[in-house]
Amino acid sequence: MLHRWRDEAVRAGRTITRIALAFEAGRDGFWLARWLERRGVEAHVIHPSSVPVSREHRRAKTDRLDTELLKRGFLGWLRGERGHCSMARVPTIAEEDAKRPNRERESLVGERTRIVNRIKSTLARLGIRNFKPTLRKAAERLASVHTPEGMPLPPNALAELQRDMARLGFVVSQIREIEDARQKRLEQQPETGAHAMVRLLARIVGVGVETADMLVHEVLSRPMRDRRAVARYAGLTGAPDESGGQRREQGLARAGNARVRRGMIQLAWRFLLFQKESALAHWYRARTADSRIGTRKTMIVALARKLIIALWRFVTTGEPIEGVVLRPAS
Repeated sequence: MLHRWRDEAVRAGRTITRIALAFEAGRDGFWLARWLERRGVEAHVIHPSSVPVSREHRRAKTDRLDTELLKRGFLGWLRGERGHCSMARVPTIAEEDAKRPNRERESLVGERTRIVNRIKSTLARLGIRNFKPTLRKAAERLASVHTPEGMPLPPNALAELQRDMARLGFVVSQIREIEDARQKRLEQQPETGAHAMVRLLARIVGVGVETADMLVHEVLSRPMRDRRAVARYAGLTGAPDESGGQRREQGLARAGNARVRRGMIQLAWRFLLFQKESALAHWYRARTADSRIGTRKTMIVALARKLIIALWRFVTTGEPIEGVVLRPAS
């Protein structure tokens, strides 16, 4: 279709030297942009939330109007004007594939939690609360479990629990397989690209291999312009609301990578536990001396923002984090 439009323009007397195309980021990912680039088409992927729309409550919304809106924004972006829209970076297949193990493990961990909760709720309906499905020999002990009345488990409930235990064992084995494969890759290619970053981050006391792998492949291995871009991509920047004399903060913008945001909030709490003598920990304690819960929750986000910037500088430029304890290099 693009070539047909180009040929029609040439027949009309136009000289076509450039074909630029843009579409909104969606479920299909970036394969189309890579496919077009290989065929000589300049392809761009638009952040859907970056396109300004009318704030009228009831506005007409059709495919034609949406296309015209995207076209105006794309043309303004090509002219170099700010505020029209922003483009997503098109990753390579290797960069996208490197994220899959961590994301698959996250999904499997969630599935493991759901199965464990389902097993516990089934047993709780029978009055049994001392059974731990995550123990190594839990499946073998299931047949000897009795209700508080001293009766064995009902046959249908026992069959359901056995199937859940088998499913749980399969999910646990898949999680272990992903972790073993990742460890093998780190050992085979210790000094190449993202693997070197993962090993460097894992040297920080309080940062495990899983967290290091997630941070490197989700944010730290991406080419970032400056520290503001790092914090913005991590979803740890604020959303101010200013109008006239009114000034208020609406909380986190939540416009970045949700996995990185969740991981950094958890890492910030863990950082205070394992790196008590670091400069960032002292900075946090000095600003939460009033011991108010609201202050601590607000400042932990600020700590997470400072921490992701410090980690980015640490793995890209080698700038040390003041007061942070490192494990010996292996």
